[in-house]
Amino acid sequence: MQRPLSGIDKAKEQNKIAELTEQITKLGEINITAIEEYEKVQERYKFLQEQQEDLHKSIASLHQAINKINRSIEKDFFNTFNALNNQFGQTFKRLFQGGEARLSLTQEDDLMESGVDLIVQPPGKKLQNIALLSAGEKALSALALLFSVFMLKPTPFCLMDEVDAPLDDANLERFSQLLQELSTQTQFIIITHNKRTMAWANALYGVTMEEEGVSKIISVSLKDPQEATVQL
Repeated sequence: MQRPLSGIDKAKEQNKIAELTEQITKLGEINITAIEEYEKVQERYKFLQEQQEDLHKSIASLHQAINKINRSIEKDFFNTFNALNNQFGQTFKRLFQGGEARLSLTQEDDLMESGVDLIVQPPGKKLQNIALLSAGEKALSALALLFSVFMLKPTPFCLMDEVDAPLDDANLERFSQLLQELSTQTQFIIITHNKRTMAWANALYGVTMEEEGVSKIISVSLKDPQEATVQL
């Protein structure tokens, strides 16, 4: 059924036509490839979405692996820490001929970020942090910890540089005896000027200058003092 023309508001219809024409003009030229472009963009979007999902899965899997590794590390660290703490106390008592020593965690609730403090009590002194000790006591406490590590897990060799310098004769004797025992599993190379330490060595290496400006390396084998050999 056609609408009678007499009932049409021509002015209103003209305005509407003008408005629609303006909107069509603003749309610009018709893109006849719009459907193809849309399909390509849609395909690209789907591909990127799948990649994003795979990435999220990989991140979640990585976090799971990290958490598993962290739990394993924390367990191993805790067990090793307890074993080392016990051994450190025993070695400290031997080197100091008494006293108490222990290891303390700075953050017990976060083993991955925790540090370790050395709390020691030499005979006749109060329990305190190693930083408050004398130079000789610091050196002997550090050696007690180092030797404790070697007792739990020996290494092929160890290089020490003047570690015996702050030690008095009594402490040096105990240090040398323990060093001799550990040398069955670890080869110790010690840089020292102390004669008492040298007396425990199996071999000595030194530098001499018989002539001005001419240096020589000398090695002395002390495995059998009666058959000591010197090489230049």
